[in-house]
This record gives sequence, structure tokens and C-alpha cells, in this order.
Amino acid sequence: MKNLRYTLLTRLLLLLLIQIGLSNTLCAQSRSSANTWTALELKNADTAKDAPYLNDEEKKLIFYMNLVRTNGEKFFNTYFQDFTDAYNQEMQQYRNYNDLRVNRKDKYYRGLEKDLKDVRNLPLFEPDETLTWVAQQHAKDLKKTNKAGHNSSDGRSVKDRITPYYPNRAMAENLAFGFSKGFANICMLLLDKNVNDLGHRKTILSTKNNLKYTGVTIGTHPGYRYCAVMDFISGPAD
Repeated sequence: MKNLRYTLLTRLLLLLLIQIGLSNTLCAQSRSSANTWTALELKNADTAKDAPYLNDEEKKLIFYMNLVRTNGEKFFNTYFQDFTDAYNQEMQQYRNYNDLRVNRKDKYYRGLEKDLKDVRNLPLFEPDETLTWVAQQHAKDLKKTNKAGHNSSDGRSVKDRITPYYPNRAMAENLAFGFSKGFANICMLLLDKNVNDLGHRKTILSTKNNLKYTGVTIGTHPGYRYCAVMDFISGPAD
């Protein structure tokens, strides 16, 4: 994946959107019976619930990615709408609200709606402890150097960091900055505002390369307050 490109607007966005305080028990069941999540869907998506090396918000990174992959259209009509409403309400306190808000008429919002429409029953991501450790090391490096990018301070790429532990695997990495909550991180990565190649969205929705395992972490960052690292690898070759 390409390194993150930060426009002035994006940088300002990340600095302002530190703690939205969104509830993790959103009213995502209320719009219609067609958009009601079943207990089984919610249970199946929670593949990280028994991972002792992840905190609650890190587990939610995986949970919400899995919900999207379970039924993208339903996620857009429920959880993403709740996020948009709460997010836009929070952003009203800023003078540049029109720049910060999630615009339901812009190409990123409309593109996400289109991309999620036919997403159904994709394989769910499973947590991996070693890959989580790899993600944690990169988050620590970004914190120490106050940088934001996929390459480590010593020049190593995503492939360089993961291959020693998982050779001959397909891999990918998503980074997000400014959010401590798993839910907010996933919604903003899906929207991928001002990211021309929509690389974060494509990784979450990936059907290529058999991406199966993920290692995730949310840490602090001196420039953006929070940094989330999500690494992905394919399953082993048969």
C-alpha cells in the first residue's frame, strides 16, 4: 500500500477529531427489520473476544471490520449512519464544520454506499498474537519518531516487518490517526476521505489474497494523540 498522504485539511481533521465520545452500543437496530442485526451475526463477528493480548477497543477494531464483511449494506444503513449522525453533531462546535463533517452528498460517502451494497458473507478476520506484536512495534516507532507512515524509522516496509514471522504470505496494513475508539477508526477508514486510492477501504473489504488474520493495536501518538495500526496476512498455503 502507498504511504499516507496528508493534505492540510486532513491534518487539521486528524488533530481535531481526538475524542468523539461515540457510544459503542449505538442504536443500530431501529431503522427497519431488514436492518436488524441478529444475535448470531454479532456473535460470529466477535472473533477477538477471547484474545487476552487485546484491549476492548482493539477487539472492536476487528469486530466492526467483521460486521462490515458480514453485511456491508446493513452496516452502512445502521452503524455507519449512527456514526455519521454523532460525528457531525460533535463537529458542529468547530468553525470549519463544513470541511470536517461527513458530507452525505460527496463522492466518498456515495462511493462507500455503492461499495458496501453487495458485500455479503465475506470470510471474517481472526486475531493473531504475533501479528499484533508486529503492529505494536510499528505503533511504538511512530510514537517515538512522531511520524505517520507505513515505513519504519529504520526504513523497513510492511513486508520487511512481517515476512520474518510469516514468509510467503500476502499482507497489507492500515493506519489511522486521531481516534482512541475502535468504532470511529473503522468508520473513518471505510470513508477514506481525501485518500485517492481508497486503500484502507479496499483492505477492509478485500476479497483478494485470502487475507485472514489481523494484528491490531491502538496507541498514543505525540502529534495525533492516537495511532491505530492494523496488519493483515493471508492464511497459510495449502
